[in-house]
Amino acid sequence: QVRLVESGGGLVRAGDSLRLSCSPSGLTTNLYGAGWWRQAPGKERAFVAAIDWTGRTTNYAESVKGRFTISRDNATNTVYLQMNSLTPEAPAVYSCAFARTTVLPNARLVDYDSWGQGTQITVSG
Repeated sequence: QVRLVESGGGLVRAGDSLRLSCSPSGLTTNLYGAGWWRQAPGKERAFVAAIDWTGRTTNYAESVKGRFTISRDNATNTVYLQMNSLTPEAPAVYSCAFARTTVLPNARLVDYDSWGQGTQITVSG
């Protein structure tokens, strides 16, 4: 069973940067897609970014394009989310998710098989 652990969240100021990491355990292959999602209190989980197993193909939510970068290190099976120019918003939990596919995962919850518990990010104005 795959277990995902996120790290790197915290309290930052508007304009700051953060780098999230997602480290899996129990993974026997790197042939998977991955994604990052965020969920604010009282709201549905929202897609942020996705990456295919090669790391060469990515997809982003419109709201983060040009500011966020998803990447992966297949030597360690770790997936990252570099977040620049963070904007003030309600606290949200960012979660990583893995999909058992070699193509780019879609921005749909059902496409993902394993989820981490998430790491909280708060951006103050």
